[in-house]
Amino acid sequence: MKKIRVILSHDANKIYNDLIRKATTSKKERSILLAITKKVELIKSDPHYGDPISKSLIPKQYIKKYDITNLFRIELPNYWRMLYTLRDGETEIEIIAFILDIVDHKEYNKKFGYKKS
Repeated sequence: MKKIRVILSHDANKIYNDLIRKATTSKKERSILLAITKKVELIKSDPHYGDPISKSLIPKQYIKKYDITNLFRIELPNYWRMLYTLRDGETEIEIIAFILDIVDHKEYNKKFGYKKS
């Protein structure tokens, strides 16, 4: 069985640290942070846990910035989303789940080009 390693991108790590900072006084941020922790464990047990995003719908900024060919979405509380890609690890027995972004609903819609109704 392959080992699953979860890594946060610089952008995702920045948002994650901001959530940690705000979680001391905000129930909303605390719930998002707790959900991220649980979802990371689910990814470690099943790397395909998230909803796959069709290749044609992957935002070009992710393809350009991270050179990805697959993208998965996980829903978090308060309409937040966590987006990740899977890559081969440095060894033949490792998969890397690279978390690209942790975004609120408004930012998610913007990145995917969804119109506000």
